[in-house]
Amino acid sequence: MVVQCDFWQDKKVFLTGHTGFKGGWLALWLQSLGAKVTGYALSPPTEPNLFTVANIEQGLINHIIGDIRNAEQLKAAMQAAQPDIVLHLAAQALVRYSYANPIETYSVNVMGTVHLLEAVRATPSVKAVVNVTTDKCYENREWHWGYRENEALGGFDPYSSSKGCAELVTAAYRQSFLQTAGVALASARAGNVIGGGDWATDRLLPDFLRAIDANEPLIIRSPEATRPWQHVLEPLSGYLLLAERLFTDGADFAEAWNFGPLDEDARSVRWIIEQLATHRPDVNWQCEPAPQAHEAHYLKLDSSKAGQRLQWQPCWRLATALQKTLAWHEAWREGQDMQVLTLAQIHGYTHGTI
Repeated sequence: MVVQCDFWQDKKVFLTGHTGFKGGWLALWLQSLGAKVTGYALSPPTEPNLFTVANIEQGLINHIIGDIRNAEQLKAAMQAAQPDIVLHLAAQALVRYSYANPIETYSVNVMGTVHLLEAVRATPSVKAVVNVTTDKCYENREWHWGYRENEALGGFDPYSSSKGCAELVTAAYRQSFLQTAGVALASARAGNVIGGGDWATDRLLPDFLRAIDANEPLIIRSPEATRPWQHVLEPLSGYLLLAERLFTDGADFAEAWNFGPLDEDARSVRWIIEQLATHRPDVNWQCEPAPQAHEAHYLKLDSSKAGQRLQWQPCWRLATALQKTLAWHEAWREGQDMQVLTLAQIHGYTHGTI
């Protein structure tokens, strides 16, 4: 099933985290579909950043710099927007950062979710909510098959744990408040996303591109760690499809959903670097010699439920995702119009062209 342009035309959407990497791509996609988007987020987290580079503010109905930890400001912004659909992407999304800043991580990811859902309760126009969490919300047992939506939640590090908590908050609000109010609330769990416009720290592709740009060695923490890599447009298409079904079919789809890549695209860090090196053989990489904070070694998602019930499936294999990411970055370095290029990649994805 493909994202329906007719459905999104003139829909009022309240999108948190629109100044971030995933949120920026989603904001631009929604604008291209004709949705009326209100964005609520902190200032862009890096310099440079996708939000500025792709001029995403240009097409927003309202661009609000705000913190989801500020419950009253968030509620007032949502009530003013009167959205039909809420897509919650704002988060503290980095594992290593969460070790250094656990209070901030729990405050943003747990209480921020509570504030978001309280704002939904106070805004009768809302019919559908997608709360985006992570593949790391599962209790990781280092097994070699994908986690399903009914597996135990957990998390060793503060980030993963906070997202497991956000899942529990989501389930409690659905059962205690929103289901009876006619609001369909679902959570979405995706893999390790890559794509153009990500300049975050401690992420493999941004670190690779920074090393190339600076002509410095790439420092790797865990070369044998395996992750479910996917282009950012893959889970975003899942979020949009899920929101459509929540809006039209309500409670039948108000549950947790995985949006991961094909099994073959769960690859090691070493494999990713070797693939990138075929495009940029000048890269020089080495392992970080210092002891590292604990991170899961093996992680994989089972997305068969989304395939069966939403007719969602990945469109771009990992090799294509890597190529698209490198092409986007090279275009940015050449000074191209990055809004035009980003929209072109979205169009290519939705129309099945490479």
